[in-house]
Amino acid sequence: MSNENNPFKSIEEKFLEKQRAKQQNQKTASAKVVTPKQPVNMKKYVKLAIYLTAIFAILVILLANVFIVREDEYRVVRQFGEITRIVDEPGLNMKIPFIQTVSTLPKNQMTYNVSEAEISTKDKKRIIIDNYAIWKITDPSKMIANARNIINAEARMEEFIYSVVRNEMGQLQYTDIVNDEDSSRGSLNDRVTEKVNAFLEEGNFGIEVIDVRMKRIDLPEENEHSIYTRMISERQSTAQTYLSEGDAEKQRIEAETDREVQEMLATAKKEAAIIHAEGEAEAAKIYNNAFSKDPEFYNLYRTLQSYTKTIGEDTMIILPANSPYAKILTGYIE
Repeated sequence: MSNENNPFKSIEEKFLEKQRAKQQNQKTASAKVVTPKQPVNMKKYVKLAIYLTAIFAILVILLANVFIVREDEYRVVRQFGEITRIVDEPGLNMKIPFIQTVSTLPKNQMTYNVSEAEISTKDKKRIIIDNYAIWKITDPSKMIANARNIINAEARMEEFIYSVVRNEMGQLQYTDIVNDEDSSRGSLNDRVTEKVNAFLEEGNFGIEVIDVRMKRIDLPEENEHSIYTRMISERQSTAQTYLSEGDAEKQRIEAETDREVQEMLATAKKEAAIIHAEGEAEAAKIYNNAFSKDPEFYNLYRTLQSYTKTIGEDTMIILPANSPYAKILTGYIE
């Protein structure tokens, strides 16, 4: 059988082609495996890392030099120790990196407890006073220029408060100070505040005292017992004076009342005597009118009345038998 008439020729050719293609693919794959890799370009990655590092450093520097100003604070910007600006408006702000620094000062009101101090009053009494002050910063640049910081500003303010309070207390009596109702102490705090602010303004300290108040007033320990003893004796003396005045007033009222009572009794007795006399006169008049109509009956009646007054259980009367008086007693009537 010739190759032209062989029916399996096409199939055999296709099989051979597939075998050749398979061998060719294997050679290609082995060639790829054997082929060495190309070297990585490190310069490109180094440049990228440098760029990213530079950008990150710039962002860090920018963020580190951004500062926020709040509503209750001042921000003081310094350059080489000198103040360049003071920011008092709230918001975001920038400073120059590595050259400028930022510090903070409070804008709100602050309370400072003044140290206790011993002073003398006008009447030479020693007392210990304890004050507190409410103050604020009005001009940060002046405060920094003359006081440097808050601690020094409070120290200067305390000196002025002590000086003013000592002078004011030295013009008052001890009793005027401890007596809250005394009018002489009414404006003491206002006077102290006004004078302290005058001293601070004169020194250009850039701070203002809102109010100065006394928290406590005490006596020195060595004088406390004697003062209390003297105060007790004074109160006892005052109480005794009140008692004496009360007794005198009591006696005066009693004497006045007794006098008024005696006057009222005398008036009443006088009026009673007048009424009694008028009544007796009227009775005598009636008796006279009645008895004048029958004189004999009147004589009999008067005689009987005299019997009731003169004759008792043990009465002995010696009368002549023919006397009218005896005849009436014996019941003989003509």
